[in-house]
Amino acid sequence: MGKQITEMLKGTLEGIVLAILAARSAYGYEITAWLREQGFSDIAEGTIYALLVRLEKRDLVDVAKVPSEKGPPRKVYSLNAKGREYLDEFWSTWSFLAERLEQLHEGGI
Repeated sequence: MGKQITEMLKGTLEGIVLAILAARSAYGYEITAWLREQGFSDIAEGTIYALLVRLEKRDLVDVAKVPSEKGPPRKVYSLNAKGREYLDEFWSTWSFLAERLEQLHEGGI
């Protein structure tokens, strides 16, 4: 992927991860793997783990430690009520921006 998509992802990755967690609880590697399956091949695990830590500190997700067959317990993240509100705001903002960008793309200023 080019530099442009990397820069655009920086502003939207938080919303993308929250949307994934709205669908189901997951741990960091699962989120990274899903993103890669969707074509975001340049996403590094470290990027997702750092983002999850920020979401946890902002109290947008709940965290449960789940035993793992391989190594230490895994931190499984799920969206909480505050995170759901934040995600709703993200989608509203996204819709607004997408509509304006589409207008520009169609030549309307």
